[in-house]
Amino acid sequence: MSLYVMKFGGSSVGDTERMLRVARRIAAKQDEGHRCVVVVSAMGDTTDDLIDQAKLLHSQPPAREMDMLMTTGEQISVALLSIALHGLGRSAVSYTGWQAGFRTDGTHGKARIQEIEPRRVLEALEKDRIVIVAGFQGMTEEGEITTLGRGGSDTTAVALAAAIRADVCEIYTDVNGVYSTDPRIVKTARKLNEISYDEMLELANLGAAVLHPRAVEYAKRYQVKLVVRSSFNETEGTVVKEEASMEQGVAVSGIAYDKNVARISILGAADTPGVLAKVFGKLAEEGINVDIIVQSGVQDGEADFSFTVALDEMQRSMDVIREIRAELPYREVTSEDHLVKISIVGAGMVSHPGVAAEMFDVISRLGISIKMVSTSEIKVSCVVEAGRLNEIIQALHTAYGLDTSEKAFVGGPQDRR
Repeated sequence: MSLYVMKFGGSSVGDTERMLRVARRIAAKQDEGHRCVVVVSAMGDTTDDLIDQAKLLHSQPPAREMDMLMTTGEQISVALLSIALHGLGRSAVSYTGWQAGFRTDGTHGKARIQEIEPRRVLEALEKDRIVIVAGFQGMTEEGEITTLGRGGSDTTAVALAAAIRADVCEIYTDVNGVYSTDPRIVKTARKLNEISYDEMLELANLGAAVLHPRAVEYAKRYQVKLVVRSSFNETEGTVVKEEASMEQGVAVSGIAYDKNVARISILGAADTPGVLAKVFGKLAEEGINVDIIVQSGVQDGEADFSFTVALDEMQRSMDVIREIRAELPYREVTSEDHLVKISIVGAGMVSHPGVAAEMFDVISRLGISIKMVSTSEIKVSCVVEAGRLNEIIQALHTAYGLDTSEKAFVGGPQDRR
């Protein structure tokens, strides 16, 4: 008898009809002889609706109260799903994140899991119950309710699977698995049968929304067998594991993109030791993550350098740079939005010369200028203007031989929690 953790996102339980379909799927898994722990997100647009209501009352609601509010969406989901399973004649019990043993730090809105004490989950399993756990939430040692931030339900599922030593963690979404790129942009995107943790982590960090990076990190650290599959059909999904077999001749496994990109340039900074350390140290103190960094040539003792941050951190980053001008003189600081980062990822790139050159050639033949480049052993990223994103991705997808004759299945709005 195998132990399964099954995670269903908001679109999978978006209404009572879908909720009942999920309940039947869980019951069928139990009928196959498996024990089931299920992690659920809030139904459909519940979370967005709650945020909208809060902002009608206060333009900047307190983070603690937002966590108190946001966790109610998952509590509704777990209770309804448990009720649906009881209606099918199954023994089920629902738990909040803290009842399931999730202890976090005190960072409201993006707390991190510190430990899991799954005693109640294991006791319920011993009684042959189906256990339903609210994703995205936990509690501090002091009893404060917290949420895990974007992708929190994925993280809940994988972390719980590690804690109870589940045989498999299945992430159910609205597509058939992990695709070579966004199937909403490229209808002939290839579904990958398997992908390595490292490749999946790169794709997730670079913008692929099918799994959250923190969930993949947990899976890799604790060697959790992870399967991404559709909640709308029975198609076999994508297995995420330590090493995936590479298809012959395919150097690139996937293409990801990130629209949440801004570029900041500091012009005319003194070319002296410690300049970069001061700038990026200050940004780090403010909790601002920097991605690509490029320094241009030095002239007359001055240097220019640029870096990218998340678009929603652009203004705060500019404020930080202006604040340190007295300590770090520079001629000018500029910012640029309306950008996108497009990345190719593949473990086979390291043994295939010319992969990066092909990417640059494809983009140049479209008459598009590349603003910044970043590389690693298994990825190449280019920052370009956002206007022709779909065209670039389609051209790259074709150039790397990733097109298929089959049309990708997309069931609905992609789950983000």
